[in-house]
Amino acid sequence: MKEKKAADLGSGKVGKLLFSLALPTITSQIVNMLYNLVDRVYIGHMQPVDTVGALALTGVGVCLPVILIVSAFAALMAMGGAPRASIQEGRGNPAEAERIMGNSFTLLLCASLVLTVVLQLFAEPLLLTFGASENTIGYALSYLKIYSLGTVCVQLTLGMNAYITAQGFTTVSMKTVLIGAILNTILDPIFIFVLDLGVRGAALATILSQAVSALWVLRFLTGSKTKWKLRRENLKPVPAVFLPCLALGLSPFIMQSTESLISVCFNSSLLKYGGDIAVGTMTVLISIMQLAMMPLQGLTQGAQPIISYNYGAQNSQRVREAFRCLLLSCVIYSMTLWALVQLFPRAFALIFNNDPALVEYAAWALRVYMAATGIFGVQIACQQTFIALGNAKTSLFLAILRKIILLIPLIFILPHFFVNKVFAVFLAEPVADVLAVTTTAIMFARQFKRSMAELEH
Repeated sequence: MKEKKAADLGSGKVGKLLFSLALPTITSQIVNMLYNLVDRVYIGHMQPVDTVGALALTGVGVCLPVILIVSAFAALMAMGGAPRASIQEGRGNPAEAERIMGNSFTLLLCASLVLTVVLQLFAEPLLLTFGASENTIGYALSYLKIYSLGTVCVQLTLGMNAYITAQGFTTVSMKTVLIGAILNTILDPIFIFVLDLGVRGAALATILSQAVSALWVLRFLTGSKTKWKLRRENLKPVPAVFLPCLALGLSPFIMQSTESLISVCFNSSLLKYGGDIAVGTMTVLISIMQLAMMPLQGLTQGAQPIISYNYGAQNSQRVREAFRCLLLSCVIYSMTLWALVQLFPRAFALIFNNDPALVEYAAWALRVYMAATGIFGVQIACQQTFIALGNAKTSLFLAILRKIILLIPLIFILPHFFVNKVFAVFLAEPVADVLAVTTTAIMFARQFKRSMAELEH
C-alpha cells in the first residue's frame, strides 16, 4: 500500500494543514489509549462484577502510575527531540534532525533496559506505595510483572513514532497505534476470558500488540519513504545533541511522570477517607480524563511540526496563525467536553464499570473532578506551544506549577476545610486547574509576543 507524502509544513493554509495533521494524530492518541482502556473495560466486567471485576479494575488502576512512568521516559526524548528535529528541518539541516533521532533511539533503549530491571525487582513495593491494598495487590502484581517485560516495545512505539509525526507523516504514525490497538482489542477477550488468564491475559495482549507496533515504526524509519532515516552512525550518544533534547523534554516528562506521584497522593488520601470504592472511583476518573484529553494532545502534536518548522524557518506569521488556530480548537473542544461531563456523568462512568455502587459514586465525583475542564484548552495550547518553540525553561516551570506546586499540596490541604473529606480531595483538581491556567495565560501572552518580535528582527 502506497503511503501518502509528508505534509508541506511551510506553505498552504495553516488551518487546513493543522487539521490534516491533527486528525490522524488525534486518532492515534485515542487509539493509543485503547491499550489500557480496553484492558480496564474488559477487566471491569469480569464476573462476578460485584467482587472480581471491581477489585481487578482497582488493582489494574493501581498500575497506572507505573505505566505513566514508562510513557514519561518515552516522552522525555520524543517530545524533547522531535520539536528540535523539526526546527532543524525548518533551518534546512535535515542531517542534524537525523542525528537527534538516532541519539533518541539509543537513549530509549537504555531507559527501557533500566526500567524493565527495576520493575521486575521492585514491582510489589512500588504498587503498595501507589495505593494497592491487600485486596488488590494480587491483581496489580499479576498485571505489572507481565506488562513490564514489554517496556522496550512501549518505549520504541511511543518514542520513535513522534519522529514520524514530526516529519508530517501523520497517517503513518496513526497506523502505528491503530495496528497495535486493533490487535489488543482482539486478543484481550481471548486471553482474559477464553484462555481464563484474567489480568495476566490483559497484560500479555498489550505487550504483544505493542511489539507489532514497534516493528512497524522501525520498518518505516529504516525504509525509503522517511525523510529522516535511522542510521547506524547516528546511534552513538553525543551530549551536544541529546542534552538540549533532554532539557526540552523535561516538561512533558514531568507532566507524565508526576501523574504517578499525583496518583499516589490521590489514592492514599482517598483510601484514608473513602476506602477501596473511592480508590476504584479514582481509577474510573483517571481513565475518563485520559480518554477525554486525547484529542487535545492530538491537536497539539498536530500543530507542533507546523510551529517548530516555521519557527526554524523564521516565518512568524505562520507561527502566529498556527497558534491561534490551535488555541481556538482546544478551547472549543474543552468547553464541549466539560458540558457533556456535567450533563451525563453516569454515561462516562458506565464505560469502565457496571457495578451500580461504583458507577453512582463515580458519577458524583466526576462532576467535581472535571469542574474546570472547560478552560483547560488554554493551558495545553499555551504550554505545548512553548515546547514547540524550544522554550525549555518556561515549559518546565509550567509543568511543575500545576502538578507539584499546586495540585499535590491541595490534595492534602483542602480536606481540612470541608466536612466531606472525599469531596475536598476531588476538588483539588479543578482548583489547581484554575490557578494554573491563569498563570500560564499571563506568561504566554508576554513571552510569545517577545519571541515573535525577536523572530521578525
